[in-house]
Amino acid sequence: MAIYDFGPAPASLLPVQRKTPMALEVRAPLWFDTMGIDYRLVYGDAARLREYAKARWAGPPAQLLQQRLMQQLGLSPSGQAYSRCLLRIEITEFSQVFSAPDSSRGVMQGRGVLLDRARRQLAEMPVNLEKPAATPDARGGVSALTGVVNQLAADLIVWERSLAGNVAAESCFN
Repeated sequence: MAIYDFGPAPASLLPVQRKTPMALEVRAPLWFDTMGIDYRLVYGDAARLREYAKARWAGPPAQLLQQRLMQQLGLSPSGQAYSRCLLRIEITEFSQVFSAPDSSRGVMQGRGVLLDRARRQLAEMPVNLEKPAATPDARGGVSALTGVVNQLAADLIVWERSLAGNVAAESCFN
């Protein structure tokens, strides 16, 4: 049995120094609350979610994602620290998708939502990321999905910077 995570964390990306901590919460559907590494054969039956038999995540993907984003972006777990705002990542797809038997990609879909202290939505960012897999197996899928997670962290930094002029969201960063 091969056990995977996202590997050693790249250097922290810390987009801006915040005066108060920002909390992070990652949500995923119940069927992602497993350690199986999922894949889809869209050339055969796109609606069928499958799992590799001899490969597993070290923990549920939502927890691994939360840990990686906290490391890279300097965020705190939701409910663990005083924070003015919450960054919620809602994942609807996180799998390796095969378009042909020898061609696959890591796919993450969902959205990022910035919420104030009263949990009112201040901003939203769609998440629709893909990275090609180098090999058509669990190892290739994990590598592609790790790339997708790292891309999400970089995209969140760009999004955060773009919110600097947003009056409602500005309270999260000052």
